[in-house]
Amino acid sequence: MADKVYTVENLIRVMQRLRDPETGCPWDLEQDFNSIVASTLEECYELAHAIELEDYHHVAEELGDVLFQVVFYTQLGTEQGLFDFAEVVNTLVEKLLRRHPHVFRGGEIEGVVDGELSVQEVGRSWEAIKRIERASRSQNGTLADVPVALPALPRAQKLQKRAAQVKFDWVEIPQVIDKVQEELDELREALASGSVDRTEDELGDLLFSCVNLSRHLGFDAESALRHASRKFERRFGCMEALASVEGRHLSELTAQEMNILWDRAKLITNESAVRQA
Repeated sequence: MADKVYTVENLIRVMQRLRDPETGCPWDLEQDFNSIVASTLEECYELAHAIELEDYHHVAEELGDVLFQVVFYTQLGTEQGLFDFAEVVNTLVEKLLRRHPHVFRGGEIEGVVDGELSVQEVGRSWEAIKRIERASRSQNGTLADVPVALPALPRAQKLQKRAAQVKFDWVEIPQVIDKVQEELDELREALASGSVDRTEDELGDLLFSCVNLSRHLGFDAESALRHASRKFERRFGCMEALASVEGRHLSELTAQEMNILWDRAKLITNESAVRQA
């Protein structure tokens, strides 16, 4: 007998049962829109982690967890008479058709457009359509509707990308590097002044400029920093292992001894990365 295959309809019904006032789950019944936001963000990061590891079995599992968050929100919307799953799907399809006129002729799913556009042309068309959408919501500013709740790095990158659309941007990469250096110099001056507020302000400017440099180099700032963090984890773990072999803990080492271990760890983890490649 084949295993039962569940559908989206089954998932929606499961969510309804979990929220049933009489027979549902006490934890699920306590939740509201605000209380599950943290879980939603956590599930998205777990999905991103699985993708980075190329662990596609878990990618499928984590996608399911993200989908469950969507279904949870739509159940809350249904209970409050705000929207339901069908409306969420309908709004999404309408938006995709509207934003891809180069694919869906006449806004019809099966409408085929003759000819091709470059990726750059598609990007310009996409942003033009989004500007129209923002104007329809009375969000006329260039930076309107960039979500405040976005993590700081992607939000900075999105703000810079929007500003670049009206040519408020550096032209050459060396100019961006000079700006990073300028902000670093200003941070040094702030530190010398002893002003905590000024130091924090200049540190923020330096980080913002680094995000700008990442964008100009064609890298996603969040991904670049996540990569650097993983590299640090590997090297630090290697340092701990090397110290442990000598029967010592990192806290017992001098700064010079740590530097020596760090250089050894860099060599070992770099060689390991080359072998894996």
